[in-house]
Amino acid sequence: QVQFVESGGGWVQPGGSLRLSCAASGRIINTYNMGWYRQAPGKQREFLAAITTPGSTIYADSVKGRFAIFRDNAKNTVYLQMNILKPEDTAVYYCNLWGSTSGWGQGTQVTVSS
Repeated sequence: QVQFVESGGGWVQPGGSLRLSCAASGRIINTYNMGWYRQAPGKQREFLAAITTPGSTIYADSVKGRFAIFRDNAKNTVYLQMNILKPEDTAVYYCNLWGSTSGWGQGTQVTVSS
């Protein structure tokens, strides 16, 4: 019943920044713990960041200090601010309920290259 639509991906040079958006169906962003994930070509999907309903955040070591997850309840949207991007950040980025193993959407492509 819950659907998420990712957007904001694109091409950026190394060292650049992007902000990804995750729009949820209905008004549920403030109801659930949310997470951002990514899957690079030939690799498994990996966890990047999560935000709990009280607003606490958790980050994977690979993105600590570079990425930030936050939400705007009024817009029913969760964001992933991505800074100091590296070529190895190239992947399809997904949002979902934190801990969910199903219900994956189309994701948004992020390509970091010069």
